[in-house]
Amino acid sequence: MSTYTSEPGTRLAGRYRLVGQVNEGAGWTYWKATDEALARSVSVLTFASGFPRIAETVTAARAVSRLGDPRFAQVFDVEDGEELAYVVLEWVASASLLDMLSEGPLDPPRAAALAVEAARAMMAAHAIGLAHLRLDPACLHWTAAGGVKIAGLGIDAALAGPALTAPADDAEDPQLTDTRDLARLLYAALTGYWPALPGSAGDSAPGLLPPAPENGGELCTPRQVSADVPAAVDDVTCRALFQRASRHGPALSTATEFADALAEAAPPVPLFFGPAPPASQATQDYSYGQDSSTNPFPPPAGAPRRRPAGRPSAGGRKPPTSHSAARAVISIVVVLVLAAVGVAAWSVSRSLHHSPTTTPSQSSSASSSPSTAAAAVPLKPVSASVYNPAPGSSGDDDPAGASAAIDSDTSTFWHTSFYFSPFFGHLKPGAGLLLDMGRAVRLSKVAIQFGASCCTHVQIELGNSSTVSMATLGSFTAVQSSTTAAGVTTFNVAKQATGRYLLIWMTELPPLAGDSGKFETMIYNVTVRGFTAGQSG
Repeated sequence: MSTYTSEPGTRLAGRYRLVGQVNEGAGWTYWKATDEALARSVSVLTFASGFPRIAETVTAARAVSRLGDPRFAQVFDVEDGEELAYVVLEWVASASLLDMLSEGPLDPPRAAALAVEAARAMMAAHAIGLAHLRLDPACLHWTAAGGVKIAGLGIDAALAGPALTAPADDAEDPQLTDTRDLARLLYAALTGYWPALPGSAGDSAPGLLPPAPENGGELCTPRQVSADVPAAVDDVTCRALFQRASRHGPALSTATEFADALAEAAPPVPLFFGPAPPASQATQDYSYGQDSSTNPFPPPAGAPRRRPAGRPSAGGRKPPTSHSAARAVISIVVVLVLAAVGVAAWSVSRSLHHSPTTTPSQSSSASSSPSTAAAAVPLKPVSASVYNPAPGSSGDDDPAGASAAIDSDTSTFWHTSFYFSPFFGHLKPGAGLLLDMGRAVRLSKVAIQFGASCCTHVQIELGNSSTVSMATLGSFTAVQSSTTAAGVTTFNVAKQATGRYLLIWMTELPPLAGDSGKFETMIYNVTVRGFTAGQSG
């Protein structure tokens, strides 16, 4: 069946230009499109002529538009005219759970943390009477800037029709359907398999993942599939998915019950995006093999892993044998923290009194490293380019103007596109400027003249690849950061990391002066001081 509007380049309402198809079903098509009035990517759902569930889908879309929760793909526009109906939604560019599982199962702590966040989001939808009814690994996304993003709330179920979304055993309880599907998502994240149950909405994801293995005619539990799954997490999954009680508690029939039980069974871990924190910052019990992986989630089971420095293998660490030993450790930690605070205070004070800037009234400093700054030399970037790793965003954020940030002329500037939220409109995790330093360098100081509006959230990172991708972004090392960047902001760097490429990575934008509701960052000039690789200092 051909769609009613089927040609790339078609404009709807004079502003939504269809770019290309991204998904298609029997009577409907999802497109990537450009909202030319607001200069942003959007997703447009169109229908084939005579599609029988247009009214139900449009009604569902209007209901979702009232939610306004950033954890769900937003509905921007709905047209239900007799000649042409369509729905305009937020373009979700971040990786889905299905994308993550292409490399294998997630580590249990992060699989559980992702499921808890998804369940908390569904609690908000259930609170106003909305249900998803078609949760699968392709609709659950993790964004670098703000946590989970769930696509298709209500709309995917309306497209599928009641035969697939209202199984007889729980047709009267949409919350139960969503709760069981949340457990399916957790099962998939833990094992890489999809636990479809006969006669349930869980069968809505055929072909996305291989079917879960069976044992004696029944589905295996996650722990039977993978011994790495903790018993407590396995228990929570089964209590929600199979709706059966265990010695640990009753069946879990709501998203709230599921989230609370899972959070108790699996203490939360940070769902960071990009390079993992240094091993010295990882907690003793929940570091779970974090390293400088390029994936925001750890590698799949069976892949080579590195233990963080200082974390012994199983059986290699003995617990303290007395309370006095514990007190001694605490005393040492307190002394070290107090010493670090004192050094930091002295460093900031020295930086404020001795770091020259061109506009002191707008200047801020992220950190200080006075001993190395004195010996550092000016380093001139060879070139600058926009770093936009999110799929479909390579043309965003003024790529032609990137060189204005390093031309030493403060009357010219590079700027991001403007967005309708500080988090890049929830369209992508961030954007940046990539400076090619021409050779490997170690940084001492980076001074950036931003626009006057506060505040840009920015990280200074070093890497050795100019390839623009989310994987490469994860390989960069963060050396300094600020959440209050505005005017001339100085980043004093103490880390010993080296790399040829300096990345100015931004995750939150300041308001655009004089234009309410829009957010944009400007960079007028960047100066760099440091050392070439191998130079002492």
